[in-house]
Parts: sequence; structure tokens; C-alpha cells
Amino acid sequence: MTAQEEKWTPAGVLARCRGRVKPRWKAAVLSACFLGLLTHMPILLSDIPNHDGLSSLYFDQNMITSGRWFLMVACGFSSFYTLPWLIGLIGIFWLSCTAVVLTEILRLRDTLAAALIGGLLVTFPALASTFAYVFTLDGYMMALFLAVLAVFCTGRSRLGFLAGAVCLAFSLGIYQAYLPFAVLLSMYSIVLLVLEEGTGQKLRGAARYLGMGVLGGILYYGILRFLLLVQGKELDTYQGISGMESFSLGGLFSSAAHMYRDFFSFTLKGNVLFHNPFSLAALLLLTALTAVVLARMFFSRKWWKNPFFFVIIGLLVLGCPLATNLILLISPEATYHLLMRYQWILYPILMTAFVSRYGGGGRAGTPVSWGFCLAAAVMIFCYLVTDNIAYSNLEKRYEKTYAYCLRLLDRIEQTEGYYQGVPIAIVGVVGYRPFPLTDITQDVTSGMIGISGEQDVLLYTGANYQEFMKNYLGATLNFLSPEEVGDIYYSEEYIAMESFPGATSVKMIDGVLCVKTENTNR
Repeated sequence: MTAQEEKWTPAGVLARCRGRVKPRWKAAVLSACFLGLLTHMPILLSDIPNHDGLSSLYFDQNMITSGRWFLMVACGFSSFYTLPWLIGLIGIFWLSCTAVVLTEILRLRDTLAAALIGGLLVTFPALASTFAYVFTLDGYMMALFLAVLAVFCTGRSRLGFLAGAVCLAFSLGIYQAYLPFAVLLSMYSIVLLVLEEGTGQKLRGAARYLGMGVLGGILYYGILRFLLLVQGKELDTYQGISGMESFSLGGLFSSAAHMYRDFFSFTLKGNVLFHNPFSLAALLLLTALTAVVLARMFFSRKWWKNPFFFVIIGLLVLGCPLATNLILLISPEATYHLLMRYQWILYPILMTAFVSRYGGGGRAGTPVSWGFCLAAAVMIFCYLVTDNIAYSNLEKRYEKTYAYCLRLLDRIEQTEGYYQGVPIAIVGVVGYRPFPLTDITQDVTSGMIGISGEQDVLLYTGANYQEFMKNYLGATLNFLSPEEVGDIYYSEEYIAMESFPGATSVKMIDGVLCVKTENTNR
């Protein structure tokens, strides 16, 4: 084999790739992989479902009616079975790739800053909520990577916005919640152009990012309408996704006040971006360092002489809350839970990148460098602790659910008149009074959907009981649909029943085994 032929063998290609890997890429990957595994190992090594996971042990991810036309393909690599370890590793792989691309978008020079950004990316509590829905995690992390890759491609070359538009369309086709990631990173990239490039390059660069977003949205929607037509389906009303078709510029102005209120409410009171005095102090330190570096640039570069500077600052202040809450513009009726708020981690990431890139000069460079490293490291540790508190809570909720359903199943099977296949009417709500709330994590996990401490057990509907008893207790029961339960629910006999574990909480009524788990005074 000649030297030229050997260059194209797997070993040769690998050797050439290894020689081109930048140190900051290695730092980002190693940090994301190590801290990702360290943080999320409890959920990866266990089969701990949340309420949605009970019915998703096998799920084909065909959610085209929710606008997610590529989700089925994205999750198909790991099969459609819930395999936490495999899916988790694939998710961390995509996160590591995202961390590498971020180092290029943010134009980092410092390997330590790259490692810190990888750590922030994989520990933010919004990601822990996503890991709780592990059956769809790998697909969602691919969507995140594609959203970030869209920004990277757009900034690489004159026609890069075309590749960026394709990446953005496929990201939206998996999960629309990562669109704000692309928008915020595009805004930051334009800021870097303003700081470092000439006027012509600024305008052309801004136009490319705008073109990427517009073309990506058109391509996404065009593919969605085509596939809906082929399958004979329409967009669902779930999370207001059908409202996407009625989007208008007028909706921007009518929704703006709500978007601002939600942004500041979640940022200051969401108990996620910071949740204890340590993370708050670290975030404040990082914010202060960013302000100091910006002020130093303001005076050293004499920006006060350029009115354009004040226009940019004003647009950023007004635009960032809107860009962060873009989902509320597309789907105003969406239940805006933590899975959809992952973009908030960009604020610590962008501040870390900004201070790292522009704060190292002069006599203040050393304390500034130590300051942002300390702040980011403290935030990473605090996020890691929060995630593991949440995972511990989810595991205990599963154990409590197991114990509760085991007792309930025994009572059902011991009830007079029970037989295999008997129709069973159950609402799904678990009463609190007979079973005092024992969760102690609510101050930490209150906003973390899928792993929160709002209820001690995983059961919200009758279908939850059915899936849990079938998959974890080995009992196949004939639960009635909510429509069939409706008439029984309002009957005098059901109302007179006690809540479980009361003596009359399980009884036969007209051939239907009624189970009352809630507390009602109707």
C-alpha cells in the first residue's frame, strides 16, 4: 500500500483528524463527557420512569401532529425501547459535539473556558428534566446540536446560511424548543461581528443569520405540511402547536408584555438559574465581571462617541427576553415547562465566553480570569447537586408508587366480586390526607417537571395505574376510559365511598369495580 493509499485508510483518516483537533475542543469534550456522566449517572443506571415514561417503554416517536416530523428518525438510532444507559450515552455524545461547536461560535481561545462551558451545558437543571424523559432524550439532544450547528455553519462562509437553514429545519422537525438557542447564539455572533469586523462585514453577517432563520423556518414548515398531507393528518392542539399556522406580526406586539413578564419571573423567581446563596453569588459575580469588562471596553475604545453603540445595547436589552421566550410567540398557549427553558443556560455561558475573550488584558486580567473561572465552577457544582437531588426524589417517587400500587392491587383482587377482566373505574388522583406528603425536596425541585416533588407518586391518570401495574407488577387489569368513568364519577354511590385505604374505597357498583383514590367533598 502506497503512502497516498494509506492516508485514506481508517487509521490514516483517524491520525489526520487527531492532528487537527484543537486543545479547546478536547477540553470541551472531556468536560461534557466527564461531568455529564458524573451528573446524570443515577438516571442512566436505573429504570426510573416518570409519569410519561410509564407509557413509553416502547414508543415509536411518531409525533408529526405536534410538528416533530424528524423525531421518529432521530430517536430510531437507539430503537424505540426505553434503554436509559444507551440513550443517555447518545445524548451525552450530542452534548459533547454541541460543546465543541460552541467553542467555535464563541471564538474561545482559553481551554479552561471551553471546559467550563461544557460543564455548564451538561449540568443545567433543565437538562435533568430532559433526562427524566429519557425515552426521547437522544432525539432532543440531536435537535440541540443541529440548532447550534445552524449558527456555526452560517458564520463560516458566505453561503453557509444555506447549510444552516437545513440544520435549523431538521432541528425544528425534532423539537421546536431549541429555536431560542439558535436565535440567541445568532445575536451573540452578530455582536462579535460588531466588535471585531468592518461595517460591510457586519451588515452581510447580520443578513446571513437572518436569512438562515427565515429559510430554515420556511423549509421546516414546508416539509411539515407535505408530510401531514401525505399521512392525512392535521396539527394537534397540544401545547398550542396548531397556533403556529396563525402566527402574525400582530401577535408579536400582543404577546410581548407576557413574554417580558415570563422572562423576568423565571429568571428571578424560577429557582433554576440560581437556587441557593452560592449559585446566586456566582451568577452575580459573573454578571459583575461582564459589566466590568464591557465598561473597560467602552472607555478604552471610546464607544461613547458612537451613537450606534447605544442603539445596539438598547436592542439587546429589548430583544434578549423576546428571543429567549420565542416559544410563547409561536405557541402562546403552551405550558412553558422546564424542558423548554434550556436556553437560559446560554446567559452564564455567553458571559463566561465574553469575559474569557475580552477580560484578560491589563493589570485586572488575572483577577478577572480567576473570578469567571470560580463563578462558573461554583455554578456547575450547584447545578450538579440540584440534578442529583431531583434524581433522588424521582427514585423515591417510584418506590412510593410501587408500594402504593402493590397495596391497591392487593385490595382490588381481594374485593368481593372481583374476577380477571372485571371493568375497573379509577380516576387517577392520589389523595394527600390519608397519605401525608413525605417529599422534602420541593424547595429545590418545585419547577423541575418530570422529577418534581409536587406529588409523592407518579400517578396522574387511570392509564398511569394501568401501565404501572402491567409493566412493574405484572398485573393486566381492565381499566375503563375516562369517558366511561365519567358517569360513575358523579354518581351518589361513588361520592359516598371513602378514599383509599378506607374500608369502602374499593367496591362493586353495577358490575364495575370502582376504586376511589382521591379526596373529595362533592
